[in-house]
Parts: sequence; C-alpha cells; structure tokens
Amino acid sequence: MSASADSTTPRLHCGFAALIGRPNVGKSTLLNALVGTKLSIVTPRPQTTRHRILGLVQRPDAQIAFVDTPGLHRQARRALNKAMNRTASAALADADVVVLVVEALKWTGEDALALERIARTGRPAIAAVNKVDRVHPRERLLPYLAVLGARHPFIALVPVSALKSDGLDGLITVIAAELPLSPPLFSRDALTDRGIAFRIAETVREKLTLELNQELPYGIAVDIERMVEDEGQLVVDAAIWVDREGQKPIVIGAGGERLKRVGSSARRTLNALLGRRLHLRLWVKVRENWADSARALKDLGVDS
Repeated sequence: MSASADSTTPRLHCGFAALIGRPNVGKSTLLNALVGTKLSIVTPRPQTTRHRILGLVQRPDAQIAFVDTPGLHRQARRALNKAMNRTASAALADADVVVLVVEALKWTGEDALALERIARTGRPAIAAVNKVDRVHPRERLLPYLAVLGARHPFIALVPVSALKSDGLDGLITVIAAELPLSPPLFSRDALTDRGIAFRIAETVREKLTLELNQELPYGIAVDIERMVEDEGQLVVDAAIWVDREGQKPIVIGAGGERLKRVGSSARRTLNALLGRRLHLRLWVKVRENWADSARALKDLGVDS
C-alpha cells in the first residue's frame, strides 16, 4: 500500500496521529467520523476496541494516518487487558502527534493515566474535547478548557463532537500543521491498512457485544476461518470463540435464535459496508480461558 517516492511524487504533511484516552471516551466514533466511514466498531461497552486500527484522512496537502487504540486503564489483570495496554502504548510510541481524547466537563483517574503516558513520550499533543454537543450552554466549556490547558502544554485544545461530526475540520488542520513534509506514506485512495477479513470479524464481534450486553462483556473473539467466492457472493465461515463451556449456549440462544439474530444483523451491515452480497455462517467454539493465555491471544490476532 505504501507509495514509492521519486522526483515527481508530491510532498505532503504526512504522519501518524494516535488517538489516546480512557475507555469509552469516544475514540472509535471519532476515528469513523474523521475518515467518513465505519472502520472501528462502536458499542456502549468500555474496552470494545482491542486492536490498533488505522484510518486515513486524505487532503490535497496532507495525509494523516489516524490510529484508534484500546482505552488505557490501570486494572490489567487478564492477559487480554495487558495486550490492549501494550497495543495502545506501541501506537503512542510510534506517533508523530498524539491526540488525547477527553469528554467535555469530565476528568478521571484514567484520563490522568493517559496524559501521564503522553507526557513521558515527549510527543507533540493536542487535546480533542469530545461530546461538546452535550454541553449547554457552550460557555460552560470555558473553565474546563482553562483547567485542561494547565495540565499539559498542548499545542491546541479543540472542542469536537464525534457523534455530530462537529469541529473535525479544525482538528484535522491543527494536526496536519504538526506533521513533517514527505511523499505519501500510503496510496492516495486508501482508507485503512486492514483487510476485509478483519472488518468482517470485527463487525460480527460488535453485533455479539450489542446482543449479549452484560452477559459476555469480554470473553468472546471472532476468527475468520474461510472466505470463498461462490456465484457472485462472498461466503464467510466465522468461528466465535468463548472461554468457558457454559458460555456457548448463551451465545447460541434458545433454538439458535440469538446466533441467527447476530448473523443477520452482521450480514446486513457488511452488505452495506462492503457494497456486495455476503453469506455469513457462524459457529460457536470453546477455548478455555483464552483471554488469560498469551498464546491464544496471538493465535486469535489480539496480541501480535
């Protein structure tokens, strides 16, 4: 996907901008809004994002590779949580610019943890103050911004609403100005470096998380086992992994109805997302305590 450089290749403001913040602050919604399409799955559950997800914003004078990351959190007892923290820290270390995503009028210990990590890297930092659409009147933001600005020498404090796509152009402009001039790092028509299999697996996991709600918050993973073309449609076999035998009937549901709902919802979303017909077949399998196994995490692509 990387573009080759020669004397005719234009030089743009190019680089990586890591979206860092506590769980459930809106990083994935912000990435999707910036790119203009759904790349990162979104649910009300904290720590839905497990992977590094790259989304490209292409402008005439800039190419910004935004990196959505798992939310940084202090409690990392399970191997899965530790892997998610490592993923976020690696993206932070590789970034040209760091975007601390915070929620308007809120500041927690996990926000402070994220800012501490940013400060240790010495990377240029911008604060994206999200969910400003919930603040009425807007003047209530002013004291919050003053306190936030005193916490760190941010390049800028940018109020945004990822949900309403408000303030995003200003955020992109501020970030682009901080990036070095170089030939494009990726193809100029690219949206992400993730393939179709990853996007299918994540969409299935999103629908599972929404369907299961409180019953299986983290003990599920999705692995694409087979993809083939058949009579104009993409046939996909996906395994849903749970980490205890007793969770299997919960995922399947009475008479298989829950699994059918998940499959139907995922298929509709993917048909629209990929712009093509897709036939999705789901199986539920057990791998005991996979979320506590470093080897299982690597096998399932959670920790690479």
